[in-house]
Formats: sequence, C-alpha cells, structure tokens
Amino acid sequence: MPQTYETLYIIRPDLSDEQLEQVILQYQTILQEQGATEVTIQHRGKRRLAYPIKKFREGVYIQIDFKGSGTAISVMERAMRLSEEVIRFLTIAVEAEEADAA
Repeated sequence: MPQTYETLYIIRPDLSDEQLEQVILQYQTILQEQGATEVTIQHRGKRRLAYPIKKFREGVYIQIDFKGSGTAISVMERAMRLSEEVIRFLTIAVEAEEADAA
C-alpha cells in the first residue's frame, strides 16, 4: 500500500507566471512518471521568508500531496536539489489518521 506524502517547496520569486507554471508541472510530471497517484497541487502564493535564503527575502510556496513510494520522492528531490528555481523543499510522510481527516 503506497504511503501518503506531502512536499512543500519554495520557488524563486523573480520567475514569470509562465516559468512558475512550468516548474510546477515539471515536478508533477516527475511524480506521475514514478507511479505516484492522487497528486494534488496547492499554490500557496508569494510570502515573505523568515530569513534570507540564497539572497531572496520572498518566495512562492507550493504544496504537493500524493501517494507513492520512496523512489518517487528521491527522484523528485534530486531534481529539486539540482534546480536553480527551487530555493528550499521538505517532504514528510503523512500519518494515516491525518490523511483520512484531510
């Protein structure tokens, strides 16, 4: 049975809307190619960061909820680590009780 995961990542604020959509689609596609299901994306908007990250004081927050395997996460996080558009990311496993309540 696949585990439910939640990934929150922050994208550079200086990207155009078109570039932003391409970045979001890129990671959604990676997850789907790796067999992830129930992929939902929530655009959290541009927010001020608590402290500067890579000289940016703001970032665009994106949340992805999905069911999949650990290999899907490792492929996606490797792509995020190599990307210049993503300034931070975090993936957590969601407990079964929390996933049912959401």
